Amino acid sequence: MYEHMTFDYILQRCLDRIPDSLDKREGSIIYDALAPAAAELAQLYIELDTIMERVFPDTATGEDLTKLAMERGIIRLPASYALRKGMFTDSNGNPKDIPIGSRFSGGEVNYVAVEKLDAGVFAMRCETAGSIGNAHIGYLSPIDYIPDLGSATLSDILVPGEDEETDEALRQRYMQSIRTQPFGGNIADYKYEVSQIYGVGGCKVIPAWQGGGTVKVVIIDSLFNVPSAQLIATVQNTLDPPPQGTGLGTAPIGHTVTVTGVIGVTIDISFALTLASGYSWGSVSDAVSEAIEQYLLSLRQTWADVDYITVRKSYVETAILGVDGVLDVTDVKLNGTKYNVELNYEQIPLLGEINNVT
Repeated sequence: MYEHMTFDYILQRCLDRIPDSLDKREGSIIYDALAPAAAELAQLYIELDTIMERVFPDTATGEDLTKLAMERGIIRLPASYALRKGMFTDSNGNPKDIPIGSRFSGGEVNYVAVEKLDAGVFAMRCETAGSIGNAHIGYLSPIDYIPDLGSATLSDILVPGEDEETDEALRQRYMQSIRTQPFGGNIADYKYEVSQIYGVGGCKVIPAWQGGGTVKVVIIDSLFNVPSAQLIATVQNTLDPPPQGTGLGTAPIGHTVTVTGVIGVTIDISFALTLASGYSWGSVSDAVSEAIEQYLLSLRQTWADVDYITVRKSYVETAILGVDGVLDVTDVKLNGTKYNVELNYEQIPLLGEINNVT
């Protein structure tokens, strides 16, 4: 805003106010007297420009943005703890129950048993907040001694751990609160309430889906995958716990809410590759798989904001062609056909088998 208020510009304006009959060349008494004041004014305008960026939500960052959002009752979401599935067996390979509160080490973090899900299966909460709790899969090392413990492994993500909300995510929620007014159980209200729940990456709200007073909320988890039953239950109990329609959750009295998860549709992909000299399918297969997965992930990330997702063959081809060593790709088929795959309102694409038929 004040970029033009440089030292040279300010000093020249000051000198222009001095009659030309006086000596105001560089090194003169007048010049030397005005220069320090012009330098201070230039610094002041730099600080004013910084202040102006800090007081508007489109340019504010960090603590400044946090305070601006709080004026509208929007709180920056802190980091959350991942909830994972742990599976335990005894020395004979049979399911083994462990004491609630048992602690295990996995990767760079520790996990603690918080709930029994089934025989030998427990919900394990990461003791470190953030997405780091989502990373480890496999062997768990017991911190506490557990008699006759044969094996301990960590598998599914029940509720993804999330890092502290970023500036851009908070800014988006702030702007959304201005563009749409959540009130009294309208669609914007449901979306706002669901956005506050840890582990949820987005939702779609279907009003009056089984008549007046019924609402269906379809969610996707914060990793943009099919949510676990535990996460669906958490959202259900937050919005409309039993007895339903009585206003015990955030849903208005008289609203019967049904929460479901997105439906994953497997996309099997086949193609014929032409590879550069020195490359083989074995050397590029992982990169090809990752490139296609990144394309499908980009589609899943838009799910909450679009009516339906279309997996396009041309985009799959583009993703594959971006892999080092791939010269050409032909005969691309999605689920055995040469056509795009169109998904419905509640479906997301998941990568299935990939097959190079060359």
